[in-house]
Amino acid sequence: MTNDNNHGKRESWLDEPRNIKLLIVIGLIVLALTVVADFFYHGHPKFVVDGWFGFYAWYGFLTCLVMVLVAKLLGFVLKRDDRFYDDD
Repeated sequence: MTNDNNHGKRESWLDEPRNIKLLIVIGLIVLALTVVADFFYHGHPKFVVDGWFGFYAWYGFLTCLVMVLVAKLLGFVLKRDDRFYDDD
């Protein structure tokens, strides 16, 4: 799902701000449905923490947040200068 723009660069569908907003709204709806599902689901928790209300929603959210932060940190560690390969 890529398109060519006027400059000959290919754009992804994720370059459109409205698509980003749509993905955020869909994510929030799925998160809310996960919390609502806790009212109708009686689980059998193995540990104390997974028996808490909304555990799967906040656990998934925190896990995603940690993955984004680790990816940002890796970006700082692995980042190279734009002219890194020009010396050859």
